[in-house]
Amino acid sequence: MPEHKSSTADQLYSLIANEEDARVCRDISDDACREVPGNFFLILGSLILTKLGDLLISPKTVLAWLLGAVGAPALVAWLVPIRESGSLIPQMVIGAWMRRKPVRKWFWVLGSFGQAACVAAMGASVWFLEGYAAGYGIIAALIVFSLARGFCSVAIKDVQGKCVPKTRRGRLSGLATTISGMATVGLTIVLFHDRGDPSFLFYILLLAFATALWLIAGGLFSGVKEEAGETGGGGNAMKKAFSSLSLLRDDPPFRHFVITRALLLCSALAAPYFVLLAQRQEESGWLLGAFLLGSSLASSVSASVWGWMADRSSRQVLILGAAIATTVCLVIGAMNVVPGLEITWVWFYPGAFFVLSIAHAGVRLGRKTYLVDMTGGNKRTDYTAVSNTVIGVLLLIAGGLSALAALISNGAVIIFLGLMGLAGTISALRMKEVE
Repeated sequence: MPEHKSSTADQLYSLIANEEDARVCRDISDDACREVPGNFFLILGSLILTKLGDLLISPKTVLAWLLGAVGAPALVAWLVPIRESGSLIPQMVIGAWMRRKPVRKWFWVLGSFGQAACVAAMGASVWFLEGYAAGYGIIAALIVFSLARGFCSVAIKDVQGKCVPKTRRGRLSGLATTISGMATVGLTIVLFHDRGDPSFLFYILLLAFATALWLIAGGLFSGVKEEAGETGGGGNAMKKAFSSLSLLRDDPPFRHFVITRALLLCSALAAPYFVLLAQRQEESGWLLGAFLLGSSLASSVSASVWGWMADRSSRQVLILGAAIATTVCLVIGAMNVVPGLEITWVWFYPGAFFVLSIAHAGVRLGRKTYLVDMTGGNKRTDYTAVSNTVIGVLLLIAGGLSALAALISNGAVIIFLGLMGLAGTISALRMKEVE
């Protein structure tokens, strides 16, 4: 029976990886190569479940509506900054601690179980509390959720780099995003089929379902067969974390990557302003459903394509995604600033949001694959931790500046973010190929 399972995994992996004769194992050991099919599907299943959970509790859609439902709409502004920066800023310390352990998969498992507990806490806050008390409970749970997410973010790149060979990592991430996106499309149709808002009980059940997804994902990931890797000694984690910042000074290719990634924050920061512009014209459950559906469909139709392209050249994926995001932002921004170009058809915004989501998926997958492929060993862990921490700080700053500028004009903010994207596209053109 085990041989049959192994044979089935091998056959499925061969189909996905397009391998006919010999398994391609670049930059991983022979022992790790033999475990690639099983590890590939365990990691794939774990990522599908957590990505589906992320879509189900999206701060841009579901959590924002949930805060409004419990009577705490003023807290909505904190959702995206906390969700993103809370998981990014501590990653130098997490990475310094992680690099001292030869097996890193347990950090991902811990992070997944931690996220499950936090989502359950959100559900408890909604069930037992009211108004701003419930809202603050959700925000507090989201802070811890983001910290737990940071463990997963650092660990997955290192585990993936040790267990999945080059030229197969992009399609792994792409398949996970595509399948989870398709599942969310179906759920979105159910969620908004009657054109009304989902019931209060439905939100509770949705959070309970998301909790189960992270628990199952952690169980699956614990089965990954990871070889012991390099360790960086037993120094103080905080001291090593800050010493890792010297990479920005001493490693020009890495510094260039971080600058490019910072400029391409535009694809993430612009999305909420598309929603705000649409809400100024119409408020309805269908409109929210359209944005959620657009985000899910964008992941479904583009992620696998981006993944296969990233295995050929993650740099080209980064450039193309950045160029699309830049174009969408500049067009939407101009149509809201230049007199006579005002958008009167409200459904134009979900369409633009859909295109922006496709671009963001490309930027996100391209830079993740680029970072994994540009180095190996402990240096990969340090690269991930340093870049994520720096980006987390810059995200808070950029988010705050965008929020202040939005008091003047949402269209002007989108143009500003589009110009950031243009600079990021030019910067990506100057990056070196790593595949």
